Amino acid sequence: MTHAYRPFARRTAVAWLAGLVLSLALPAGAQDRAQRLPAVELRAGFHLIRAKVARTPEQRAIGLMHRKELGANDGMLFVFEQPATQCFWMKNTLIPLSIAFLDDQGRVVNIADMQPQSLDSHCSARPVRFALEMNQGWFARRGIEPGFKLDGPPFAPAR
Repeated sequence: MTHAYRPFARRTAVAWLAGLVLSLALPAGAQDRAQRLPAVELRAGFHLIRAKVARTPEQRAIGLMHRKELGANDGMLFVFEQPATQCFWMKNTLIPLSIAFLDDQGRVVNIADMQPQSLDSHCSARPVRFALEMNQGWFARRGIEPGFKLDGPPFAPAR
């Protein structure tokens, strides 16, 4: 499970548990349909990304867990209410992923490769509001490194 963790408020913990129960009961393909996740198109230079958007604690708790595959240019964009150090793990996630932590303008702060079904934490190097998961190696194969700017509707224009 891709999962952001930090100190939970009681309501957030209850939402997380509800998401976990839902995710265990649903097959991989049914998760998006059950959550009705919206999608957004992002651009990394001339590369187009189709990302499902996880905005709520429940959606973020389920993430990409139990999936057996992810399309070549598909991903999941995690959106948080406030900038904070965001940490993810891969419990119940079956495919290897890379995660890019992004600032408000869509600039890559840091990237981490994550192994399936691992409880190892992968955290942003500084507070961020966005994290983008793609198939492992997606960013590296395209030369995307910290400082690279992604474009799309969730990101504020550069100042």
